[in-house]
Parts: sequence; C-alpha cells; structure tokens
Amino acid sequence: MTRVIIVRHGQSGYNTERRIQGRTDASTLTEKGRNDASIVGKALSNILFNAIYSSPLQRAKHTADIIHNELATHPEQSAVIQVSDLLLEIDLPLWEGLLTAEVKQKFAEDYRTWHQRPDELRMLLNDAQGTREHFPVLALYEQAQLFWQETLSQHQGETILIVGHNGINRALISTALGIPPSRYHSIQQSNCGISVLNFAGGLGEPVQLESLNQTQHTGESLPSLRPDHQGIRLLLVRHGETEWNRQTRFQGQIDVPLNDNGRQQSQKAGEFLQGVAIDYAVSSPMLRPKETAEIILKQHPNVKLDLQDGLREISHGLWEGKFEAEIEQEFPGELQRWRLVPAQVQMPEGENLQEVWERSVAAWQSIVETASTNQFKTVLVVAHDATNKTLLCHVLGLSLENFWNFRQGNGAVSVIDYPCGIDSIPVLQAMNITAHFGRGVLDKTAAGAL
Repeated sequence: MTRVIIVRHGQSGYNTERRIQGRTDASTLTEKGRNDASIVGKALSNILFNAIYSSPLQRAKHTADIIHNELATHPEQSAVIQVSDLLLEIDLPLWEGLLTAEVKQKFAEDYRTWHQRPDELRMLLNDAQGTREHFPVLALYEQAQLFWQETLSQHQGETILIVGHNGINRALISTALGIPPSRYHSIQQSNCGISVLNFAGGLGEPVQLESLNQTQHTGESLPSLRPDHQGIRLLLVRHGETEWNRQTRFQGQIDVPLNDNGRQQSQKAGEFLQGVAIDYAVSSPMLRPKETAEIILKQHPNVKLDLQDGLREISHGLWEGKFEAEIEQEFPGELQRWRLVPAQVQMPEGENLQEVWERSVAAWQSIVETASTNQFKTVLVVAHDATNKTLLCHVLGLSLENFWNFRQGNGAVSVIDYPCGIDSIPVLQAMNITAHFGRGVLDKTAAGAL
C-alpha cells in the first residue's frame, strides 16, 4: 500500500476577498493561513513521510514549508520538499485576480457553465501562435493523471505528502477514484483540509479513499457551508463497533448489537456533533445503527428518529455468521471476486449490490425529499458499511464497481451537501471523519467485515 496524504494550502488573502486565484502568484497566506499550516504540521508530526511534494505557488509552498518545520520534530523525518509544476492550481487566465462577483457579471454564461458543466468550460486564449482553445478542467485532470503516473511508481509501499490547491487536489482525488471531470465540483477541499488515499499500485489499480477533507484540527468540526448554500446537509454515519466487527465475522442482516466500544464510539460521535443543529434523523431499523443514532441524539432530545428499511445492511445470505476462512472453504474464489468485482457477486441466498443500490438510494431520495418538504437544514442518517459505500457511489455518480474505493470506519461521519437544492448535484464535503476518537488523522477503527 502507498499512503498519500493530501493537504490544501492555508487561507490566503485572495481566499478572504473571494477573488479567483488560479495560477497567479500574487496571493499570500494570511495569519490564519500560517497558523493553520502549523496546526496541520503538528497533526501530521507522528507520521513518517518518505517524500513531500508541493506546488511552486507561494501560498502552497509556504504552507509546505511550515508543515515541514513541524514534521522535523520527528527524529527519523528526513524527507525534503520537492516542488512540482504538476501540482499547479487550475489555469483560469481570463478570470485570475477578479472577484467572484465580477466573474459572475462579466462572464455570466461561462460562469454558469463552470458550475453546471465544468468539463465544458472553454476559454479562447491569444498567444504568439494565435488563438487557441483552453479547457481548464480537462487540462487539470490530464495534469493530475501525469502526476500520479510519474509519482506513484517511485514510492511503492511508502507514505507521501502532497501540498496543493483546491482544484488540483480535487483533480488528484477524482482521477484516482474515477470521478469524471463533469463532477469536478462534487468533492471539496477546505483550506488546510486533510485527505488520505491508499493505493495498491499505480493509477488504475485498486485505491481507497480513507478520508476526505478533514478540518477538525483547524477548529472546524465540519467543513463550512459553501457561499450561497441554499439546500440541505446530510450527516452520514456508520454504526459503532460490534463484537463481530472486532472478530471480522460477516454480519449482514443478522441483528448484532453494539459492543461497549461501539457505544463509546457512538457517544463520542454524539459529542462531536453536539454543536450541530440537527433537525431530523433517520436510521436503519437494525440494532447497531439504531442504538448508534439514539446515543447521538441524546445531545438532541427534541429530534425525532425515523427508521428506513431501505438502509438495512446487505444480506450476505449463507455467508452471515462466518469468518473469511470458512467462506473461502465453502465458496472457493467468491471472496476474491467480492473484493475485485463486487457488483458481479450474488450472495448465496442473499443480495447483490444492485439490489442494495435500489433500496438504499430510494431511501436516500425519500429522506432528501422529506427534509426539503419540511425545510429541514441538517439531517442525521445512520446506516451500515455496505449501505454507506453504495450511497457514496450514488452521490458521486460512480458505478458499483467503485464500491471498495471508500472506507467507512465504525462511528465515522461523512458530510453531503445539496448546495443548490435537492435537484442539484450533491457535494461530498467530507468523508469518514474519525478525529472524534482522538487517534489522529488516520482511521484506526476496527472497521471489520460487513
């Protein structure tokens, strides 16, 4: 496994002014940006990095320098910062330096395209060779792919740090996972947010998004709402640990309750979310998510908990109650197929992922519509590993072949926004937050079998 930790630069002057930065190098870190970069360095200081890569633009390079100084406290830390032009921010030459409000006014049609069909945004640029077409998002995705192709082969089995920008970081994560350029805005990167990718090999080989856009170290429990946010926010939580999770025994629809650690995880998740104004809550009817939801809602005594049968865990059929070794003995080769081509596996006397997709997405849509009808702003949804992974595929417009691309730790919180209303494309603001367990930026929950 190659672990890649991706950080966006700290807050810059242009960020505070809501000014388009792109590749201009005029913008520098604010005091908050410098302080947050130092906090990121401290948060990462127990991790030994084999390499550190930074964009050459000063807001990113300065962030990398500050982080590097904090990492130097690790006695074995010897990695130096390598600057790469393949980590430059998205190139928006006609907009750079302008306020977002000015771009909306002067380039109204292009700005709509940027938000609704970002892969189709086109700029006509004049240079010594004449007029040429420039597609900023498509060019950025090609740049990200080149970075992965050049870098991953050099660091097999190592841990690397990347310090970049909102756009290039999104493109790096998207190209790793197969999220198309048309969904460029479907994931976000906050200033000094931390994301973690685990690669089995090179680009195109199995990869897992361990976490996305963690901001808790900067004092922001959940990523802030985007400017002009009009829709709802859903907090998707996986239930706390069960004894079968700890044993890596397949549970499926066997109704295994939380263990003591799972109850503690649920309590910590509740404390983590106590400052969030939750308006509505929904859970799978099974014991482990229902109890998780009830413990979280002790901090929100006036919130009603509804149960949605469509959020149940996948039925593993004859696999349920068994360990992997037993499954392999009884169903030779099927576990390997489940790991490699999950969408093609029919659980014996159980479900396939398409069936889970149909019922869980229907439940999700029902929750979103109920929230919209009742003008709820923030909704808690508590479900299971397979259910949540299926819903994440749905939110990002991915197929079920991407099922294993997402990690869902016990008691972890993910944040999904509908910034322009329920008919708009949802945005994954953060995924698999486990910082409330006090174990740093890496997910150390048991996770266990489904």
